Amino acid sequence: MLSRSRKFGRYPEARWANCAFGAIQVSIALLVLLSLGHPSRAFAAHSDLETVLTGSRQRIEKLDYRVTGRLTRVEGNGKRTSYKFAAKAHWFPDGLRVLCEISGPGSEKTSVLLHMTASGHVTIETVLPGEKAATVLPFERWNDPLVGTDFSYEDMVESQFFAKHQELLAPEKYGARDCFVLKSVSGSEERTYYDSVTSWIDRGILYPAHVVKTLRGTGLLKEFIYYGLRQIGGAWSASHVEAKLQGKPGSSILAIEWGSGRANLGRKDFDIGQSSAQGEKVK
Repeated sequence: MLSRSRKFGRYPEARWANCAFGAIQVSIALLVLLSLGHPSRAFAAHSDLETVLTGSRQRIEKLDYRVTGRLTRVEGNGKRTSYKFAAKAHWFPDGLRVLCEISGPGSEKTSVLLHMTASGHVTIETVLPGEKAATVLPFERWNDPLVGTDFSYEDMVESQFFAKHQELLAPEKYGARDCFVLKSVSGSEERTYYDSVTSWIDRGILYPAHVVKTLRGTGLLKEFIYYGLRQIGGAWSASHVEAKLQGKPGSSILAIEWGSGRANLGRKDFDIGQSSAQGEKVK
């Protein structure tokens, strides 16, 4: 072994160290060159992420609407159960309030008030059939089906755009629409039943055309498809939203039949104990 080492000179260890150090220097140089090779791409990706988040959040922070329509559960065999649906929303200094009222085939009515702050923190109050006063809906029930449909209570507000962890994936087409693809990942400290929400957002109007939510703990997917995107009162909205749960036959459709994008709502309009959103008209 000693005779072999002499072939490399008097200090073989030093020469080996020099070679290794030189290789490391070359590797570092290559990494630097690769990272500098496409700086515009990294900047563009960051810029697009800012565009998507800012546009989506500003859209929600400008909400001021009343809508009426129908919420329908379509079974796998085609059977339909429809409910009258009315909702209103407004962004106040302390965040967004959304009040939904759903009237069943009989005379029963379900009222849901959602409040979301600028940080994405959500609270939900309900007045369920047979109840006379509003109560806070415990988090354990946020994922319950809303009047038996594929929409849950939590689905009535777009809290994913306010999640702390946001990632822009490669752009894709959804149908004929060129879309940004935004993945919103919820942290362990965030109250939600979804691990992540992936949104296909139309590049031109910054409104979602397709959303897929991954249920926490199960990995099941819930798909939302937005139809009939249109602009009313300067605000973009969908005429129909269809929800489908992976592995469950059928789907649910929220159809908006009438709406106003400039309702001039105030705090008094969101008193869940007194409000009668059903049948309200724009002043």
